[in-house]
Amino acid sequence: MPTPKIAGNRIERKLIKDLVAHYVKNKGFIEVMLKQLGEAILGSPKLMEHVHSTKWRLKDPSHLEDKLLRKLAEAKGSRKPFTISEKNLLYRINDLAGFRILHLHTQQIVPIDRELRAVFKEYRFSIFEKPKARTWDDESREFFQKAGIQPVKSPRMYTSVHYVVASNSSTKVTCEIQVRTLAEELWGEVDHTMNYPRESSVLSCREQIKVLARVTSSCSRLVDSIFRTSQSGGS
Repeated sequence: MPTPKIAGNRIERKLIKDLVAHYVKNKGFIEVMLKQLGEAILGSPKLMEHVHSTKWRLKDPSHLEDKLLRKLAEAKGSRKPFTISEKNLLYRINDLAGFRILHLHTQQIVPIDRELRAVFKEYRFSIFEKPKARTWDDESREFFQKAGIQPVKSPRMYTSVHYVVASNSSTKVTCEIQVRTLAEELWGEVDHTMNYPRESSVLSCREQIKVLARVTSSCSRLVDSIFRTSQSGGS
């Protein structure tokens, strides 16, 4: 999707530039929180027992600029005020810091969710937004509902559980934690490379990514089946 244009309004363009500059200036706060969160997660044996791998990153300033432009265009389109400011940027934009937890099969989200909450409580990371399971798959929605995680229909063809936690520092900073299977990570990385922050202009690529999403879903189900069969002793 092309970045929305806000032609002819220097005040709005300056606002976006100033917000991005504020983020760059204050990246230190975000880096500290991300490091603390990473050490807390990696330091939990009960949690890591169910984790295949982890990764984390800070948001690229150019991607933040694209996101703020989209939000400004949406606000103008719906005739609502654009309320993001330097005072609230570090916690209103929840993915300035991103932490990802990858696991092998779907059932592992149950103990991962339990142990993640224990980590948050122990290290006083407050849950800024209740966890949501973003998924396009009906069967997955039913599973997450039973697991006590609110399912949300995703317009994108992937399944991932998202948490947003806030720092325990005086300067409030938030971080988004994504939990997904390795199979879903494959789709996510390909889609992110081809379609973010702008959707690919090549129709065949967009169609192939949709096919990959369905293959990914089938792969996740097969892995789930393998582990269920192993746990039942092959019966």
